[in-house]
Amino acid sequence: MRILLACGAGLSTSILMKKIEKYCESQGEELKINAVPVGDIVGNVEGYQNDYDCVLIGPQVSYRLDELKKVLSIPAASIPSLDYAVGNADKVMELAHKITGK
Repeated sequence: MRILLACGAGLSTSILMKKIEKYCESQGEELKINAVPVGDIVGNVEGYQNDYDCVLIGPQVSYRLDELKKVLSIPAASIPSLDYAVGNADKVMELAHKITGK
């Protein structure tokens, strides 16, 4: 799975990213994951949508989800606040699999 986390450039997203990496490693699932500010994605759509299966957006910037969906050709969804706050990697991966169908 190739996941792009859209964030407000905060530390909390990098913590979640590390938890997702550990979870996928424990499950034997291949993972490519990166976290970038939402503005970077909007400014370089082609560069990101060609390299990732989906975009998951942090709740703190979820108000920009519709904007992302308009410019991306890959699925995008907002991470539920509770799953984001507690770093619930299995639920985040469940969301990624659901929106990509993979």
